[in-house]
Amino acid sequence: MKQSMFESRHQLQWQAFAEQLKQLEQGKTKPGDVATFPLQYRRLCQHLALAQERGYSSYLVDSLQQLALRGHQQMYRHRGQLTANVLGFVLADFPRLVREQWRFVLIASLLFFGSLVGIALLVYLFPDMIYSIVSPQQVAEMQGMYDPDASRLGRAAERASSEDWMMFGYYVMHNIGIAFQTFAAGLLFGLGSVFFLIYNGLIIGAISGHLTEIGYGQTFWSFVIGHGAFELTAIALAGAAGLQLGWALIAPGQLPRSESLRLAARKSVQMLCGVMVFLLIAAFIEAYWSSTTQIAPWVKYLVGASLWLMVAAYLTLAGRTDHAPE
Repeated sequence: MKQSMFESRHQLQWQAFAEQLKQLEQGKTKPGDVATFPLQYRRLCQHLALAQERGYSSYLVDSLQQLALRGHQQMYRHRGQLTANVLGFVLADFPRLVREQWRFVLIASLLFFGSLVGIALLVYLFPDMIYSIVSPQQVAEMQGMYDPDASRLGRAAERASSEDWMMFGYYVMHNIGIAFQTFAAGLLFGLGSVFFLIYNGLIIGAISGHLTEIGYGQTFWSFVIGHGAFELTAIALAGAAGLQLGWALIAPGQLPRSESLRLAARKSVQMLCGVMVFLLIAAFIEAYWSSTTQIAPWVKYLVGASLWLMVAAYLTLAGRTDHAPE
């Protein structure tokens, strides 16, 4: 292809890329512009490679090379910003948000952990109560999953031989489904979140009380104590985010309900993002650590207790120190 034809075919793309670069360098971009920038940058690099291969004039090659160098700088600058933003959220913004919304977090924790502990004690003292909460089929399945003779803990018979990475994916989807359900139900003026917090607490508590009563306590508690620090905390936080949505609808103040909900949703969605991080960690621990029978229960208890303390310290202490302005 002749250089003149090559230039006429791609000139508009180069001009658009140069304009996008200018906007990026001046910090006037929209999120959509940043999202499309990598594709435009790769296309320009392809054009530069073609121009060099075909021996086009140095004027064209040099101009494309300058655009590519500027594009390279912007590409890695924005990647660095994204990484910094993610780290900033995980290390500081999320725990700050949890503390800021402490009232909703407290209510959600009382509903979830209160129902869990309460029903666990009742089922332990009155064993037949389990069948009024959990079906006999589910009870039998749970007994098989936490049988001391099982080769892998926490897995039903049809999933017992699954690879750990497959179980990781299963745990991620299952746990995120529960968390999102608990969160989204808050749109029913908070009643949906209240229901799912209590419901999940009752189910988990009833199963834990039953397994402890029949003598499977060591296998069950050594299994859940590790990932439970992240998973159970995440469910409570998802409920807190849902309660915040519900409260925005119940008590919008001077704002229209739609505007009150929109403002509350900003923080609730941020809370949900942190919940997703917790659930990913929980799924990893559950698939690769909790389910193994090769580790002594006392080691799991020790590690699990450390993880609970770490989560508590993270949510109460992380992000409290602000850097002084330079």
